[in-house]
Amino acid sequence: MARRALGRPAIVLAAVAAATVGTLVPGTAHAQNTDPITANHVLFAHPVAAGGSRIVDYTVVDDRHLTLSVYSAAMDKPVTITVQRPADTSVPRPTLYLLSGADGGEGTANWDHRTPQALEFLGTKDVNVVQPIGGAWSYYADWREPDPKLGVNKWQTFFTQELPPLIDGALGTNGLNAIAGLSTSGTSVLQLPIAAPGLFRAAAAYSGCAQISDPIGYSFVNLSVGVWGGGNTDNMYGPEGDPMWAANDPYVNAEKLRGVELFISSGSGLPGPYETLDGPFALPGVGGLANQVLLGGLIEAGVNYCSHNLQAKLNSLGIPATYDFPPTGTHSWGYWLDALKLSWPVLARGLELPA
Repeated sequence: MARRALGRPAIVLAAVAAATVGTLVPGTAHAQNTDPITANHVLFAHPVAAGGSRIVDYTVVDDRHLTLSVYSAAMDKPVTITVQRPADTSVPRPTLYLLSGADGGEGTANWDHRTPQALEFLGTKDVNVVQPIGGAWSYYADWREPDPKLGVNKWQTFFTQELPPLIDGALGTNGLNAIAGLSTSGTSVLQLPIAAPGLFRAAAAYSGCAQISDPIGYSFVNLSVGVWGGGNTDNMYGPEGDPMWAANDPYVNAEKLRGVELFISSGSGLPGPYETLDGPFALPGVGGLANQVLLGGLIEAGVNYCSHNLQAKLNSLGIPATYDFPPTGTHSWGYWLDALKLSWPVLARGLELPA
């Protein structure tokens, strides 16, 4: 494992245009391209984004994977970012931002731990896969106030102003982006293209609820943030009915999704092929299976209601989207893996890649 700190002026790297075949190695005076790890994981530049946000450190995990530490000026803290590079980095490649669920991937509820098959699948594509680790229970939103439990959350600023220019500059991407996420981040991946028009060419929402400002949608958000996360949604968008809720509601603002390649998926909430005792995507034991069937089924039935409402809204606006509404499926990882694979042709269109 190789590790390189990026905080010292002495190791500021060359600009992208001057370094497409290699990069400066700390302590050297000219480009290197003989080490296969360096060649594949090269940080082509040392960019700085909004407010001084920057990559402060990185670790080369192996010949395809990096872990970055990105300082967010908006939140005044470092954020861990994992990166899977495409096998062929000889030309600039696009980027897929892949988000986890309610706990922000901070525990084991993330793609790497629960469905490594997802990264294996994406590893066959010519795309940089960028995953944030952090933002538990935040809905990846810009909160109006710091929260005593969840701290300062300015994730919308992070994903629209701070992180993309750093990824583009450091990895030498071609500037085309898509975004995908599950559960609570299934809401976020619809909010972010609305907040930053043109930044994300495609968005895939797996088991997310686009409606957050009506009583049902507000209850979903409050259950996640308040009951499970211990935060106060008044610090997020204000009390129920505050205009800030509607301003950040993808359903209300669906017209602004026009032009984005969209994939919307959710199950019915009824048990399906992944509700098996100690199955590869099931929660362990009899209790885990019962939780997945009962609670997972109830949650999925709720987001399925939201997803069908979004379909009706997009249809009424004449905005095309691809939908996946299987007759079974709970709020669980096996179905999200299936949805990710099904969504690839939609994401690929936005990224201008083969399906």
